[in-house]
Amino acid sequence: MALSTSLADISVLLVEPSHMQAGLVNRMLQHLGVRQIKVLQTAAEALAAMTEGRVDGLVVISSLYLPDMAGTELVSAMRDDPVLDPVPFILISSETRPQVLEPVRQSGACSIVGKPFSEQQLARALYAAADYLNPPDDVDFAEIEGLRVLLVDDSLASRNYLRRLLTELGIERISEAVNGKEAVALLQETMVDLVITDYNMPEMDGRELTEYIRTQSWQNSVPVLMVTGEQNMGRLAAVERAGVSAICDKPFEGGNIRKLISDSLTR
Repeated sequence: MALSTSLADISVLLVEPSHMQAGLVNRMLQHLGVRQIKVLQTAAEALAAMTEGRVDGLVVISSLYLPDMAGTELVSAMRDDPVLDPVPFILISSETRPQVLEPVRQSGACSIVGKPFSEQQLARALYAAADYLNPPDDVDFAEIEGLRVLLVDDSLASRNYLRRLLTELGIERISEAVNGKEAVALLQETMVDLVITDYNMPEMDGRELTEYIRTQSWQNSVPVLMVTGEQNMGRLAAVERAGVSAICDKPFEGGNIRKLISDSLTR
């Protein structure tokens, strides 16, 4: 992974009610070179600090279980605020149940770091957030700047996150659909060069959309990139059989999805 941004360039807002855990993460952050660290215990304090202060270069690291609300609710509140929406969010939790973590996956979170974790794992999450704030400029995407991209996801936060990544690549011709059914209607009338879709959506999911594109659409050769938090291997295998070009997990690193987009378009 190219380390395009120094961690000294970011500031971290750590939301952690446990003094022991906060101390551990704080020491790791300092060892990794993060110079600006603010530790708070509640989501309300974090939201107030973000609202009252500057958010440029800010990364939020939060525990899942906070005294006043869950970390999932904190990230949802951030995504509902236009000012806080672009702030990268990293969740630290021992939770593994998909139904609990799904709101974080759908929020456009940069990373979910499972407990126990190493300093290296924390560093990887931080660099992913830093690259989101300051995308690397050592990759030439000039040849894809004119692409027409269709984003299909029922999560507005996830679409906004992807739109920002695409815009930073110079891609401006972006259409959006909230599910496969709406995407089908757009594909019948609009030429696209790439489809980026979620798996779990109402009306028509990502597998059904992929099958439609490959078997019924006049654009049956368009690359389809699936970005999903789906963990069921049987369902993912069915998506691959349907003809998806590539699959990327949620949450995802900006560098990974940039590479997947490039690879999908050059096959």
